[in-house]
Amino acid sequence: MKDNHDNSLTYLCNEFNKYNRISPENYKNFNVKRGLRNKDGTGVLAGLTLISNVHGYILDEGDKIQIDGVLTYRGIDIKDIIANCIKENRYGFEEVIWLLLFDSLPTKEQLSNFRGILSKHRALHEEFLERTMASTPCTNIMNKMAQSVLSLYSYDSDPDSTTLKNVLRQSISLMAKLPAIAVAAYNIKENKSIDGFNTLDASKDISFAEHVLTLIRGEGNFTQEEAHLLDICLILHAEHSGGNNSTFSCRVLSSSGTDTYSAISAAIGSLKGPKHGGANKKVLEMLEAIKEGVDDATDDTQIAAMLRKIVAKEAGDKSGLIYGIGHAVYTLSDPRAVILKDICKNLSKEKGFNDDFLILSAVERLAPTILFEKMGESKNLCANVDLYSGLIYRELGIDSELFTPLFAVSRIAGWCAHRIEELNCSPKIIRPAYKSLSKRIPYTPIDERN
Repeated sequence: MKDNHDNSLTYLCNEFNKYNRISPENYKNFNVKRGLRNKDGTGVLAGLTLISNVHGYILDEGDKIQIDGVLTYRGIDIKDIIANCIKENRYGFEEVIWLLLFDSLPTKEQLSNFRGILSKHRALHEEFLERTMASTPCTNIMNKMAQSVLSLYSYDSDPDSTTLKNVLRQSISLMAKLPAIAVAAYNIKENKSIDGFNTLDASKDISFAEHVLTLIRGEGNFTQEEAHLLDICLILHAEHSGGNNSTFSCRVLSSSGTDTYSAISAAIGSLKGPKHGGANKKVLEMLEAIKEGVDDATDDTQIAAMLRKIVAKEAGDKSGLIYGIGHAVYTLSDPRAVILKDICKNLSKEKGFNDDFLILSAVERLAPTILFEKMGESKNLCANVDLYSGLIYRELGIDSELFTPLFAVSRIAGWCAHRIEELNCSPKIIRPAYKSLSKRIPYTPIDERN
């Protein structure tokens, strides 16, 4: 039966491939920007935002001049936010959520009250946890998270209203609940018990980062230094302008007037992809593949040889991709990667992962040249946020299955901010055009078809 089914699918695939080919030349002929990218790699302007800015180049009389990358949240450099949190030895993710939503830094009183509001929304309904999540396990945590978020629609007394008050209520609730949803989905997938999970620390006055680590590792099973490191990772992943794939997905759905749960679940589905949020897990898989052919983490020749095998689709996942390298906007440097590399360097020595760090550093250094050898196109390529984030999570004792879910736990702050901005500032539905290449032909009666 399976063979017959496979044969049928092979036949259908062959039928599809007969007629469904679009030549790359057609994109050039009709000036269609593949991936909404201009010829020089810059993004096609699709909207306006006040929320953040991803800055990797300047345009001077049409010329693209590359600069070191800068990421700002509501105009404030991300480096300054993190530097001040480190200086004052405090957690900053809740402050960043407030900043992204309200376009201002909170006062001490506002921040304290906001943290209290978030903590009150952390707990999941017992019925939701048991009947919706545990009763329908899923092999992929991100899919389970998307399904769970969508299911929360049924527990909302006013799920469809798009007033500012209602969407803000829903956003705060989802941001607070997503860590528990992610870890519960992980526990269910790994056949771990969720007994008592819902009340673990739902109402305790602890930071967002501490809450996440308590869910993953248990109460008291981490240091404050580890929690502060996770807080930095959450801050860096919280937002990246409206053009990234998951945020754009959220804005597209929001522009149609649909509910918050649909928009956020779509964003999670986008982030799942290995070309987007799934890349941090892929980096560590690539690292393990490199290590199979390297016996000295300081030997660039050995590492370069493995990278050439990866690019030639002879090693790794055989995709030919070097994960963690390159970005759509950043060219000389990704400010998030710069910060994470510095953290990773010190943490790797402390946790016994120094060889892993040295190999990833070599990947950052060697990959541009190796990719140039393959593609024959010279351009600046820098490490992106994914190159070091996965190793940091591993050093924090977090399973790789939770890498991308943790990205979502952080990025939902940006998604919610952009959803609110889209609903309140952009009344038009997002509806780009596609050039049709089909020719009009007459209908053929079925008895006359060959």
